[in-house]
Amino acid sequence: MTSKARVVRYATAGAPEVLAMETIDLPDPGPGEVQIRQHAVGLNYMDCYFRSGYYPAPTPAGVGTEAAGVVEQVGSGVTEFEAGDRVVYASGAPGSYADLRNMPADRLIAIPDGIAEEDAAALLMKGMTAEYLLTRCYPLKAGEFALFYAASGGVGLIAGQWGRHIGARMIGVAAGEEKCRLAKQSGYAFVIDRTREDVLARVKEITGGAGVPVVYDSIGKATFETSIKSLAPRGVFVSFGTTTGAPPPVEAALLQKSGSLYFTRPTLATYCSARPDMLASATKLFDLVRAGAIKPSIGQRYALSDAPSAHRDLESGKTIGASLLIP
Repeated sequence: MTSKARVVRYATAGAPEVLAMETIDLPDPGPGEVQIRQHAVGLNYMDCYFRSGYYPAPTPAGVGTEAAGVVEQVGSGVTEFEAGDRVVYASGAPGSYADLRNMPADRLIAIPDGIAEEDAAALLMKGMTAEYLLTRCYPLKAGEFALFYAASGGVGLIAGQWGRHIGARMIGVAAGEEKCRLAKQSGYAFVIDRTREDVLARVKEITGGAGVPVVYDSIGKATFETSIKSLAPRGVFVSFGTTTGAPPPVEAALLQKSGSLYFTRPTLATYCSARPDMLASATKLFDLVRAGAIKPSIGQRYALSDAPSAHRDLESGKTIGASLLIP
């Protein structure tokens, strides 16, 4: 049998206007799959990378990798979930911009009691990103400084709270008074307004000239030089995003001459590819949410049909915190 599903797809890569709503026939879930009635879809900058063609993908294609909802049907061989379960996911093939979707059961996570579906969709991908960055990629310690760009974004706001929970001295970079205020409220001990302050000068001032042991940089090309110069000797440059384009090629001699630095380009897909790693990451996140150490920040909600507007706002830096599409 089939069900009708509303989905957002694009026929060719390009500007946000290529996103279009379609109604398709969705078959019953196959072996190992679960069919989900989706109530909230998480937006991530990675969605723009796929839609624009920066991350090449065969077209026509769906978009989005994060959503939360309720199980409607389960396929053969599925034993971990049943109809009525609340679930969330943040991985797998693009296509989460939909009101009904089939997903592999092994990529689903049960939403714990006490956490709303909208909060789960706003938190999971960004929260697991903060988890692997701060606890596994560079295990941040109490008392350590850390420089984090886009501090008022979805990942940044969670990272600030997670860093505060660890006891680290988080230095956030944001743009404008409102975004800086929000970052400060979300755990950053220091916030640098990049629209009116010299980021490198402030980092040196805050650290007494020593620099920071780690930089978490999601910006890419525009901040590469500042990030390098902000690091203390043997510091770690964590490049996990490219919102202004890819950083330049990193020569070994640059790392040598800048203080025997380390450079890494990690991805959530690698750190949470195995199901046990994914479940452990999500458990750490949801435990901190239920303990009150991390609070969701949903800054924008859009109708599913308004996906082009959501992408325009995301790319122009107008958004604060997490953004959701509501089917």
